[in-house]
Amino acid sequence: MAMVLRAGLGNIPWDVLHQGVAEHVHLSIGVVSIIVGAAALLAWIPLRQIPGLGTVSNVIVIGVVFDLVAPHLPFAPRWEVAVPIMAAGIVLNAFATALYIGARFGPGPRDGLMTGLVARTGWSVRTVRTVLEVTVVAIGFALGGTLGIGTVLYAVGVGPLIQRFAAALDMTAAVSGTAEFDRTTDPD
Repeated sequence: MAMVLRAGLGNIPWDVLHQGVAEHVHLSIGVVSIIVGAAALLAWIPLRQIPGLGTVSNVIVIGVVFDLVAPHLPFAPRWEVAVPIMAAGIVLNAFATALYIGARFGPGPRDGLMTGLVARTGWSVRTVRTVLEVTVVAIGFALGGTLGIGTVLYAVGVGPLIQRFAAALDMTAAVSGTAEFDRTTDPD
C-alpha cells in the first residue's frame, strides 16, 4: 500500500478513500485505514460474517505498518523510479493477500464485506466488488484522494496476481474457500 501511494501514480482503490478522509480529519492514512477497517468490520454484523484472527489483525497491522513504512519511501519520484515502486507494491500486495487469506485466519474486513454482500444479495462477486471499489474511489477522489494509472493497474491486476500466487503456493482452495466463491468459475 505504501509503495503504491508513495509512487504518486494513483492509490489502491481503498487508499483513495483513506487518503481523502485523512486530508479532512488530520489523521495519518494508516490510522484512517484502521478506522475504515473497523467500520467495515462493524458492517459484517448485519451480514452475519464471522471474523477471524487474520481479520482483526488485518485491521490493525496494515495501518500501523503503512505508517511505519511510508515515510521511508521516496514520494512522487521521477517515473523511472515511480513505475517500479508502483509495480512492486501491486505485486507485493497480491502476494501478501494470497498468504493471509490462504492461511485461513479470516479475510480482511473489506474482503469480508464483499463476501457478505455477495451472500446476502445474490449478486456476483464481480458486481459487488466493482460497486464497492467504484464507490470508495469516487468518495475518496471527491475528498481529495489520488486517483491515477496505479489505481487502474491495481484494480485490473491484483485479482489475477492473487490467483497466480495462490496457485503457486498451493493455496487456491484456501483462497477460494475463505472468500466463499471460486474465482475460476464465477459466471459473471
